[in-house]
Amino acid sequence: MTEWDIRKLRILRALRDRGTVTAAAEALLMTPSAVSQQLTNLSRQLGVTLLEAQGRRVRLTDAAHLVLRHAEAVFAQLERAEAELDGYLRGEAGRVRVAAFSTAVPALVVPAVQALRPVHPGLDVRIREAEAAEAYELLTAGEVDLALSLAAHAPTARDARFSRVPLLADPLDVALPAGHPLAGSPGLRLADLSAEPWIFGGSGPWSEITTAACEAAGFVPEQAHSAAGWTAILALVEAGMGVALVPRMAAAERRTGAGSGVVMRVLSADQPRRHVVAAVRRGAEEGPAVAKVLAALRQAAAQRETVQQS
Repeated sequence: MTEWDIRKLRILRALRDRGTVTAAAEALLMTPSAVSQQLTNLSRQLGVTLLEAQGRRVRLTDAAHLVLRHAEAVFAQLERAEAELDGYLRGEAGRVRVAAFSTAVPALVVPAVQALRPVHPGLDVRIREAEAAEAYELLTAGEVDLALSLAAHAPTARDARFSRVPLLADPLDVALPAGHPLAGSPGLRLADLSAEPWIFGGSGPWSEITTAACEAAGFVPEQAHSAAGWTAILALVEAGMGVALVPRMAAAERRTGAGSGVVMRVLSADQPRRHVVAAVRRGAEEGPAVAKVLAALRQAAAQRETVQQS
């Protein structure tokens, strides 16, 4: 019977994910020669060619992709076994490490933790602020157990490494200076603001979301100013220097920062939304501690949607 070496399979997966032997070695804290040697041994054990030369680099063969497709199921089952064993050993106690983007921390993660404390006092939730790319790197590396991101920047549902859980469809409202002619206009549409100067980041998720929402409404926004933080964006809006889309989940930041001279308007017919998801390594969602945190996050998201609709 073929010998399947889990450690060597993880090295093969790292090479697939990282692209080069050097990058895989860095991620695994190994030397490139050790990575190459382990993969040569795995190829010999399985009796198939796993790597082919491609210039100065190597590429995975079809056989390697076949092996990894089955290995992902093994990795998921090992995650389930580890989660179940952890639940058996720890009972209600345990630690869950959560990575989440900035506005999700006060809007979803903190309420979830506050709800868990009275009923599961032995559950230790550790929070780490991180945008999508970093959050999934941390999740893949095992440095966090759960990642919150926008669906547009999360791995696809076909990615065998993760299980995704939809949490919230967060509406985007438009921020206008208090004295703006359209601040009190009924039935405001995003297209009504096509000639306005816009404020959003120079790159990254929020730039993409603003641009995509405006393009869906039939225009390309003219970027007058570039800012990434909500305090800076709302200060520019308050000064009459432009308009901006603001996620409703950022309401807590609006209350504590700039914005007293800003009017928040709900868009009528073309209300854009951003979708928030949670993700875990596939199989880990069955662990009792992670399952409790996911349930609390779903509850916090449902409560927020109820408030938003009222």
